[in-house]
Amino acid sequence: MTRQPVTRFAPSPTGEMHLGHAFSAMVANHIGGGYILRIDDIDHTRCQDRFVTGILDDLRWLGLAWRGAPVFQSDRLATYEDALRRLQAMDLVYPCYLTRKELDAVLSAPHGSPAPLATDSLLPAAETARRASDGRAAAWRLRSAAALDRAGPISWFDARSGRDVAVDMAAHGDVVIARRDIGTSYHLSVVVDDAMDGVTHVTRGEDLADSTHVHRLLQALLGVPSPVYFHHALVTAKSGKRLAKRDKAASLASLRAAGQTVDNIVANLPPLSSLKLRQ
Repeated sequence: MTRQPVTRFAPSPTGEMHLGHAFSAMVANHIGGGYILRIDDIDHTRCQDRFVTGILDDLRWLGLAWRGAPVFQSDRLATYEDALRRLQAMDLVYPCYLTRKELDAVLSAPHGSPAPLATDSLLPAAETARRASDGRAAAWRLRSAAALDRAGPISWFDARSGRDVAVDMAAHGDVVIARRDIGTSYHLSVVVDDAMDGVTHVTRGEDLADSTHVHRLLQALLGVPSPVYFHHALVTAKSGKRLAKRDKAASLASLRAAGQTVDNIVANLPPLSSLKLRQ
């Protein structure tokens, strides 16, 4: 008997949901026959309770019932901290005391890298020690090369193309896995969450496909299962640009207030019947 996939929808309450969010939730519900609702509220500097309420209202209006009680990432900060400590014990992460201004200066230099490949040598050791002794908060970066050496050859399965994708960290470099202001990151928390929630199939927009390389590496280091990944096409505006909160894409709440029905919404989204998971 084939096991029903376990999927999740993990919106961030930093603004109102738009059509792109609706489609992502519908894909998770379609593939999983239901889904886990996880509220990505680790960024206390941007998340707001009113947007959490809006997410729940929008999903109910769309008729997308979630399994069990919603999961809040803010309730799992201690678990993320424990995962970070495990990586620290492996000596696979290092503190980065560079400010955003200092990093921008490095990246904009004539021979600067397009990605912060490694920042542990950019500050003199004495300055690093001084900032640490001053109690300055540090971001924690993954030693990507050492992490890949430890993990060995690894890949993730792309259910859209039906192929295994070898992990490649070239575009990420020594990625931040714990921000200085919140003690974790999207990358670390999502890997911990998917393992805790028993997620077997991660469905999300194709704009996040590149992040999967980071996630698969962290899964290998932390010894947790790797889900199947399905990165769906993005919902775009008439201009062809993807919908985004920062561009003030029309919210589901505003469409509902204007008299739009769920049928109207669905009619303007790609048909779910076109989604094919390859083995």
